[in-house]
Parts: sequence; structure tokens; C-alpha cells
Amino acid sequence: MDKNKIFLFDPLQQREYSYERFFDRLNNIESIPSFIYTDDIFEIFLTVTASLLYNKNIVLLDYDFKESELGQFGLNDESLLKREPVALNKRVDENNFIQSVQESRDWQITLYTSGTTGQPKKITHGFKSISRMVKISDKKKNDVWGFAYNPTHIAGLQVFLQAIFNLNTIINLFGSSSGEILSLIDEYNITNISATPTFYRMLVPSNRKFNTIKRITSGGEKFNPALFQRMSEIFPNARILNVYASTEAGSLFASDGDSFSIKKEDAENVKIVDGELLIHKHMLGISDSFELEGDWYNTNDLVEFLPDSNLRFKFIGRKNEMINVGGYKVNPCEVEEIINSHPAVTVSRVYGRKNSVIGNVLIADVTVENSNVSEKDLKSFLQEYLQPFKIPRIINLVDAIEVTRTGKLKRV
Repeated sequence: MDKNKIFLFDPLQQREYSYERFFDRLNNIESIPSFIYTDDIFEIFLTVTASLLYNKNIVLLDYDFKESELGQFGLNDESLLKREPVALNKRVDENNFIQSVQESRDWQITLYTSGTTGQPKKITHGFKSISRMVKISDKKKNDVWGFAYNPTHIAGLQVFLQAIFNLNTIINLFGSSSGEILSLIDEYNITNISATPTFYRMLVPSNRKFNTIKRITSGGEKFNPALFQRMSEIFPNARILNVYASTEAGSLFASDGDSFSIKKEDAENVKIVDGELLIHKHMLGISDSFELEGDWYNTNDLVEFLPDSNLRFKFIGRKNEMINVGGYKVNPCEVEEIINSHPAVTVSRVYGRKNSVIGNVLIADVTVENSNVSEKDLKSFLQEYLQPFKIPRIINLVDAIEVTRTGKLKRV
């Protein structure tokens, strides 16, 4: 390996780190913090890797957790500063790194859910569940990863492991503007990106094509055909995959479209009850917060099996996000999918506002590319595809829509 090969470039901090520096730091670490709590992406990746090498359990905290949230977890300054001494009995380099990491079978990492539906929940994963979908091969050794997830959450961690196990270059895209991201794709010849649909919607207004991208992975939210088509035009050489994953279980299923395939060996670990996806406890990490029905975990995800198979299902929406409008249940994902199919729309968010007569009034926040598009234009468009009770009564044309810590739409 070229000693100057890039391990990580972080445009937000204007820092570039080589693999030589990465391995040098690994070989000279004297202690590991029990908790990772920093906004320095290099230190996050370095400490996670060191914990694997030394087989030390570690807790990865979101770097923007507030002091009140840390207090809910029973953490204070003293506990955050706690470190464990280590002594590596051999030096690691590109030749023995992967084997050395994979020997840490008893290793565990604890993460927290984003907390968008309440207090963040603590989930612990072992090496097997956290690396379930990691693929190592010579074909992947020249991949260049556009890193577009929060590095302190499970999706970001899994992308990092995929990259580091193949000694790939990582370019941090998380938190950058769409213009900066597209420039970085060109500058570093990025080949792989994994992100939320919300992230990709930020890029699709581009009229350019990016031929170096060969693999696009999307997860965390409903992925609709209109977005798929737009991305196919911008990234003409890319295979586009949709992944079903959660902090509780890690990555489970993947698909080339908007439906997911269940492997035959996993069929007994998945079932649908009253439209909700349940997964067997065997597929989960470890947490005191899990509420099981027998051996089954309710994901809160509404899905449906496709008519021709009980090994393929489609994601419909989140059970707790359904909106009551005049006695009808409205799925905001369905409405957003139609709004987002309008050629001038970049992204939308649909939510309910309490109303004493009909339960909720539907509201939509929408960002558009064309300033000539009006609320009236959008409502006329929606009338062709949606029943009247599903059409938002108010459509706000906004400059931007807030996202969560994990890069998803922030639900109101």
C-alpha cells in the first residue's frame, strides 16, 4: 500500500489523514476511552478500530447529545474521561490488520438510537451483528467511500467498517452542502455512497452526471421510484440498493428497488402481524429497552408482502407516524411520495396539526427548484393522484427542511 494513501478526508475541518498516520496512531495508543464523545470523525474511527484490536468494549455517544441527555444515561464528566490502559502485543499494518481485527470475537459496542420518538435507547452489538453485511474482497480494495451518515450511529458505523476492512479511502460528506458534495465526488473519484433518501434528494436537482459512482445504498426512510429514477440519471453507472436496517438489529435486508428480499435462511426470523413487521430476538442486539411479545420484537414498521412471494415485502410507513384526518388514517410517506414526484419538488415533509373537528389538519412543507411553482399548482397536481382527505390543506414553500441527527427528515 502507498504509505500516503488517504484514509480519511474531512472537508468540514479541512484535514486529511493518511493510512500511514492511521496505523502509526493505532500502534502507539496507550489507553482507550470507555466512552467516545467527540465531533472529530478521525478520533471516532481511530478509537472504534483500537477498541476492536484490543478487544475492549466501548460506548459510542452522539457528539451532539445535550448535557441533560447525558444525565439521563447516568453520565458525567468523570465517567466520560474514564480510560482503560492497553498493550498491543504486535504491530498492525495493511498486511495483518484485517485478521487482527477479526480475532476480537468477544468485542461489543454500545450505541444509542436517535431519540426522535422519545428518549434515546441504548443498544449493544457484538462483532457478528455489527458486521453482518460487511463484504471483504479484492474487487472492493479500490473503492472510495463518500461517508454521508452521522458517524456515531449504526448506519455510519457499518459504512466505516465496510470501508476500513477493505482499506478504502473515506471522504466525509456528512454536513456538507449539495454543491460541496458534488465537487468532492469529482475531486476524489468517489465510487460508493451510502445515505438516507433525504440526503440524495438534496443532490438530484443537478443536471450533471457522475460516472465514477458504481454503488449507491439508501436506507433509513421510504425510498420511492421517482427518486430512484432521478438518481439513475445522475449516477448512470451505479447499482442502486435499498437497505432495511435499524439500530436494534443492524442491516437485515437489501433490494434493487422499493421492495426487500428476505433470505431463505432468515425466513423463520421474520413475520408480519396486522401489517407490522416483527423480527425474532435472535436478530437483535442487546438492550434492556426491548419489549418483546414472546420471542418477537415489534419494529413499528408497516409493511406488506408482495402478492407473488412471502420472501419479499414493501415498506409502507411507520406505525406511530400515521395521522388521523376525519376518521381516516393518512400515511405521510404516501403523500410525500406523490409530492416528491412533482418535477419541481426537491423534498417534502407531511405532518398533522391538531384540529378539534377532524382530529388533524394535514400540512406539507415543500422545497422546490422552480420559484414559479405555487401552492395552488401543487394542490392541482395532487388532485390527480390522491383522495381529497390525503391532500394537505396547507402547503408551505420553504427554503429547507430540518433533518435529524441521523440525516432523516425531522418529523414535526
